[in-house]
Amino acid sequence: MVPLLISVLALAQTSVETKITPVAAKDLPAAVVAVVKGAAPAMTIKEAELKERENRRYFDVEGVMPDGSEIEFDLLEKDGAWTIVETQRDIAWSDAPKAVRDAAAASGKAITPVRVIESKQNDGMVIYELFAAGKPKDPSMEVSFKDGQAKVLSEVWPH
Repeated sequence: MVPLLISVLALAQTSVETKITPVAAKDLPAAVVAVVKGAAPAMTIKEAELKERENRRYFDVEGVMPDGSEIEFDLLEKDGAWTIVETQRDIAWSDAPKAVRDAAAASGKAITPVRVIESKQNDGMVIYELFAAGKPKDPSMEVSFKDGQAKVLSEVWPH
C-alpha cells in the first residue's frame, strides 16, 4: 500500500512540460503561413515557436503590420489542420472597452496597467491581460469580455 501511495503522489506532482522549439519564419509549414496570411495578409512574419504538450501542437507566430504594430497568432493543429485559436496584440489601456476598465476598477485591486494585451479567442471572447509596473512576466489581472459583459477572472485564462 505504501509503494502505491508514493507512486500516486509522484504522479500528482508531475507537471505538464511544454517543449518549445524556435522556428525561423522561412521554415514555417506552408499550411501555417496560409492560415496566418488568410487572417492578416499584410503581416510580415518575424518569428515563431512550435509548442508541444499533452499530445497537442501549437505554433505561436509573431509579426508586424505595415503600421508597425505587432500581432501574434496562436494556432492549434487538430486532425492535421491548423486553426487560429487566439490573436494577441498590445493596446493602450484607454483603448480597452469601458466595461473592461470599469470591471478592473471595481475589483478592489489597485492596478494601473503599464502593458495591456488584448487576446481575441476564436469563440468571440476577448481576454485583457493587465500587467503592473515591475511585473512584466505574468498579468496582475485578467478581464474577460464577451457580448458587452466584462468580468475579472479569478483564475488564469488557459492561453
